[in-house]
Amino acid sequence: MASSAAPAIKVLIVDDSASARAMLRHIVESDPALSVMAVAADAMAAARTMRTALPDVILLDLEMPGMDGLTFLRKIMAQHPIPVVVCSGATERGSDQSIAALDAGAVEAILKPAQGNAQQRGEGAIRICDALRAAARTRGASAAMMAQFHAPGPKLTADEILPPPTFLRPAPRTEPVVCIGASTGGTDALLRVLTMLPPDAPAIAIVQHMPEGFTGAFARRLDAACAVSVAEATDGAQLGAGRVVVARGDHHLLLRRGPGAYRVSVQGGPYVSRHRPSVDVLFRSAATAAGANAMGIILTGMGDDGARCLAEMRRAGSPTVAQDEASCAVYGMPREAVQAGAVGLSLPLDKMAAAIMNFARRHRMGESA
Repeated sequence: MASSAAPAIKVLIVDDSASARAMLRHIVESDPALSVMAVAADAMAAARTMRTALPDVILLDLEMPGMDGLTFLRKIMAQHPIPVVVCSGATERGSDQSIAALDAGAVEAILKPAQGNAQQRGEGAIRICDALRAAARTRGASAAMMAQFHAPGPKLTADEILPPPTFLRPAPRTEPVVCIGASTGGTDALLRVLTMLPPDAPAIAIVQHMPEGFTGAFARRLDAACAVSVAEATDGAQLGAGRVVVARGDHHLLLRRGPGAYRVSVQGGPYVSRHRPSVDVLFRSAATAAGANAMGIILTGMGDDGARCLAEMRRAGSPTVAQDEASCAVYGMPREAVQAGAVGLSLPLDKMAAAIMNFARRHRMGESA
C-alpha cells in the first residue's frame, strides 16, 4: 500500500472496451504508487467524472465512439491541462493518431497490451505503470510519491547485449556522429532540437522510448519538419551527414563502424534498464565503435536508462551533454547521468543544436572535445 505520506497517483481510465477497461484497471491497481479514481466508457462519461474531481493522470484510448480520444485530449489541454498517457492499438491509424496526440499535448504514447498474450501483457503492464508515474511527475508530483517503484524481475544492463568497451586504444578518427537518448517528453524535445539543425548536420542516432509501430510515424513527423533527413532505423543502414535514424520500437539500436562509414544494427534481445530500445545499449555501442568521434546527449525522461553507458562514452573521450532541469519535462534520466559523473555539460534544450554543430566543427578541424 502507498504510505500516508505519499498518496497514490489518481488515474482516470477512458476506454470504450469493457475488457480493456478491466485489464487496465487490474494493471494500474497492481502498482502501489497508483490508484484507479474512476473508469469511463467514453469521453462524455469521463467529462462528467471530471466535473466533481480531477485525476492526477488520464489513461486514454483514442478510438472511441462519439467524441474520439484525440478531440477529447485537445479539450482537456484547453480547459484542464492534466497529464495524459495515450494507450492505443498497433495499427497504422493508431500510430498516426498517437503521434498527433503527442503534438496535442499528451505526455506519452504507449501500446495497449494484447489481452491474450501473457508475456506481452506483463511487459505492457510495466510500460503503462512507468508511463503513468512519469506523467504524474510532469505535474509536480512529490519525490516521495514518485520514489514508489514497482519493478518486477531483475533490472538488466547493457552487458546482456554487448560486452563493455575495453578502452585499450583510441578509436581512429572518423566523421563525427551524435547519439541521443530520450524518454518522457522526448518527442517534443527531439522535434525542437532537430528542427534547429542545418542540412549538413552530423549523422545522428536516436533512441526514444516508444512502442513498435509508433516509431515509424514519429520518424515521418520529424522528417517532414526538419532540414535533415529522418527515418526509422533499418538493420545495416548507413549513417552520414544530414541523416538521422530513430530506433525502431521494441528493438535495440547499436552503432557499428564499417569501411568508410558508420552503420546501425537493429536487433532484439532482453529489456535493458527496463527498456527496449535502451539508451544504454546505444551509448555502449558508441563508446566501443566510435569513442571520441561520437557525442552523447541525454534528454528528458524518467528512470536511469543511459546514465551508466554515457559514462562509458565520456571515458572513451566523447563529449557528453545532458538537458538541464529547467527545460526538462521530467528531470530523471539527465539527473541520474549527472550524478553518475557521466555528463561534461548541462544545457537548456534551445542550446543543444548549437552544441551539436560546434562538436562537428571542432571534430572536423581536428580539435579535441
